[in-house]
Amino acid sequence: METINETLGADFILLGFSDQPQLEPIISVAAFFFYMVTLVGNTTIMLVSYLDTQLHTPMYFFLSHLSFLDLCYTTSIIPQMLANLWSQKKSITYGGCVLQFFFALDLGATECLLLAVMAYDRYAAVCQPLHYTVIMHPQLCQKMVLSAWLGGLGSALILCSLTLKLPRCGHRKVDNFFCELPALIKMACVYSRVIEFVVFILGVIFLLLPLSLILISYGVITQAVMRIKSAARWRKVLNTCGSHLTVVTLFYGTIIYMYMKPQHSTSQGEGKFFTLFYTIITPSLNPLIYTLRNKDVKTAVKRLLWVKKCVRRSRTLPEQPLGEFPLLSPDIAQPSRCLEVQLDMGP
Repeated sequence: METINETLGADFILLGFSDQPQLEPIISVAAFFFYMVTLVGNTTIMLVSYLDTQLHTPMYFFLSHLSFLDLCYTTSIIPQMLANLWSQKKSITYGGCVLQFFFALDLGATECLLLAVMAYDRYAAVCQPLHYTVIMHPQLCQKMVLSAWLGGLGSALILCSLTLKLPRCGHRKVDNFFCELPALIKMACVYSRVIEFVVFILGVIFLLLPLSLILISYGVITQAVMRIKSAARWRKVLNTCGSHLTVVTLFYGTIIYMYMKPQHSTSQGEGKFFTLFYTIITPSLNPLIYTLRNKDVKTAVKRLLWVKKCVRRSRTLPEQPLGEFPLLSPDIAQPSRCLEVQLDMGP
């Protein structure tokens, strides 16, 4: 018990990229840039999906949750990372490390399940278009999202409880830029086959199984797409499904490489750059992928900005006395176009 609790309450030292100090300024600037892109991009998707009634569909309901996940995931990691990169102090409290470790596991596992749910939604939309609204009704969507969140929470509780019980023999140095599972396991002074077995089983459940379901869904979707004769609908299917498939490839590729290999077989330097990719770069690319390849999101953003501009302009119009009908200039007549836009947004 003493070996388990001997470092309880002591600060941990996040080594990060201290073995390559010449890279730290570059990494800090890149991390700050990608974090800003993540904040702006994912917040925009959540706001647009909520404000635009035409995006009140299962696809954008799931996309809003994905954006919220990415926002929380990066916020649990990057601010602490930047604070350590910008100062000589590289420490994090024991409680802060536990919280960072827990939220990274919870949100990461939830995203794995949510991406599988989104693949099923695309399958229903493409392969069962006439029954789509019946299949993906709001209650089912909410239950699927809730199941993803609860699944991620359960896996995080299991791995946290097992990992934090490992004896560390006074070791306080975490050889990574945040408290992540592989780094904390390597920090222990004993080798645990139990935790490696548990990590493998949870990896199959939260990584390989959802990925298999995604691949099966897209296999069926591919067969359906080949039978589509309408070129416009064919392009729309490729755009929406292509965005999701790109995100799946970026996320699952690096995560599976890090977590499905034996923990003692991955070099720490290599692991840091893979971790950097899926914790910082991928969450910032998700909103760009969905907005650049998705015409609906781009149109919704333009529509909301246009309506906001119209409302602001209509408030500045002078009131005309009753009975007077002045000749309207093109600028003053502009609100009529605003009315058309607002009518177009109706159900």
